[in-house]
Amino acid sequence: MHEHIFGIVPPMTTPFTADGTIDEAALQADAHYMFDVAKVHGVAICGSTGEGHTLTTAETRRITEIVVKEAKGRIPVITGIITDSTALAIERGLAVKDLGVAALQITPPHYLFRPDDDTMLKHFEALAKGTGLPILIYNVVPWCYLSPQLLTRIIDNVEGVIGVKQSAGDMKMLADLLILLGNRGRIMSAVDALMYPSFVLGSHGAIAAMLSAVPTLYMEMWDAVQNGDHARGRALHEKLLPLWNAIFTDNLPANVKYCMELTGRPAGLPRPPMPPTSAERKPLIRAALQATGLL
Repeated sequence: MHEHIFGIVPPMTTPFTADGTIDEAALQADAHYMFDVAKVHGVAICGSTGEGHTLTTAETRRITEIVVKEAKGRIPVITGIITDSTALAIERGLAVKDLGVAALQITPPHYLFRPDDDTMLKHFEALAKGTGLPILIYNVVPWCYLSPQLLTRIIDNVEGVIGVKQSAGDMKMLADLLILLGNRGRIMSAVDALMYPSFVLGSHGAIAAMLSAVPTLYMEMWDAVQNGDHARGRALHEKLLPLWNAIFTDNLPANVKYCMELTGRPAGLPRPPMPPTSAERKPLIRAALQATGLL
């Protein structure tokens, strides 16, 4: 049942240089930080926080190679795939299969047209069979949103689809999914504003941008909830929600990178066409980060 995928699983950013290539040294340094300093339970790479929609198959493989090597088998590494075709998603999954990833995190098609429910099930069935790797459905695309009922149907009927990363700020859908699916699949929250209640409701963990910005505080929150220290969990929620409010813009990956830079973690640049964090946004993020006690 893939119980090794749980807890705080930050979706790592991808550091880019000024010429748009991957800054491998910065990526390796952040992997070291996640594994050896923050001591997270796992990591996800090449997702939306990692600007996975901008990556080639070769880049996805190289990023996976670097992070898996740094992990040394200690914790699971999940590789994200953000593509629109079944064939390309399979190609990308096969490109990392030999590297030892724990699972693939795959979005539904993210362009404008939505397959119907039966076809969506067949899509994920083809991905599971074609890659031979466990799959987490990354439920984030607004016009291709999968209902709790459809997600449950896919997980119950498609061997190899092991769970869901439930995103888009929808706590009601997360709650419904936890009741419908129970422990038959991994349910990871990406409701960044509401991590504390996600954990209280029983999500198996989280894969969310905020975990990459300040992983140590979310490790503390996870431990607090698991230990029944809800006063501490709620206090951390109240510290961290203003930070989410500060970084949650259309330029979210760049804003996460700015948080990292402020706390001494080299994060590189975003990949064009996205710009670095704006001059107007920087003081808001800095003030919110100072209020958490990390600055």
